[in-house]
Amino acid sequence: MSVHCTVIAEAGVNHNGSLELAHRLIDVAAEAGADFVKFQTFRTEALVTRDAQKAAYQKRTTGHGETQFDMLKRLEIDQDCFRELAAYAASKKISFLSTPFDIESARFLATLGVNAFKVSSGDLTNIPFLRELAAMGKPIILSSGMATLGEIEEAVEACEQGGISIDKLTLLHCTTEYPAPAEKINLWAMQTIAQAFPGAIHGYSDHSEGIEIPIAAVALGAQVIEKHFTLDRSMEGPDHKASLEPSELAAMVRAIRRVGVALGDGRKRPTASEMLNRAIARKSIVAARPIAKGEVFSAENLAVRRPGNGISPARWDSLLGQPATRDYSQNELI
Repeated sequence: MSVHCTVIAEAGVNHNGSLELAHRLIDVAAEAGADFVKFQTFRTEALVTRDAQKAAYQKRTTGHGETQFDMLKRLEIDQDCFRELAAYAASKKISFLSTPFDIESARFLATLGVNAFKVSSGDLTNIPFLRELAAMGKPIILSSGMATLGEIEEAVEACEQGGISIDKLTLLHCTTEYPAPAEKINLWAMQTIAQAFPGAIHGYSDHSEGIEIPIAAVALGAQVIEKHFTLDRSMEGPDHKASLEPSELAAMVRAIRRVGVALGDGRKRPTASEMLNRAIARKSIVAARPIAKGEVFSAENLAVRRPGNGISPARWDSLLGQPATRDYSQNELI
């Protein structure tokens, strides 16, 4: 039995405002075997005030000489571009997603036939937005970076008030730091969220370096993994340095698929291939030395050795004290 984990390859704004780069990102996600390629849809004027400052990591990666508004304006792409990208993703047989940062952007994405809406960690507490989004009837994927469990509960309630049932919600544990240090990830929190909201799908949105932590999340039961990727980490832009390069994305997806196969169904029983090895690897009760007919079996004249196609040593106690029904040579199976 194979457990399929949904992989969302997060292109985000790593297209740097270029339609050509966005196409190449879709190619990379499709070739890697991801289930979804995801972008971000926003109108800068509806997202941020003109004097809002950039986050510290954004200043490190893009410099100090512009506001967050100016940075986002450079990364904004128009609706015609998104129509083209959705069509191109369909031609590459990979599902298209984008995170809307305002309700008008969400309504536009709905016209493209997206399967779900992804909500960023920054909008987890945007209760009126969540209600309006839920009223559109599509499944919602919620990232929970920077959040307490109580804030996640309020977000879930807002979605339910909007008309979305819990089984249409995916809750992603997340650490909103770029890159997120391993010691700040707290993967166990993903299971805490799953236990608190048992009807929801659960998973992990990763901002750490490398691929080990999302793979570990799958082993811990993540049903969805989201991970940023880029064409080249040295490119200019806010998210490139915390993103995977194409070969790394492909390696992550391969590892996730292997882990999914390895998880199985949880029942403990020998596999068919193990049954072929059981007689070789297990042991049987044998004569430790020659035993004459009528001699009583004891710890002195019996031993346990391979192969395992005789009497199992699990029956050792029941055999002691019994008389031999015939002669045995040394190492002969009893």
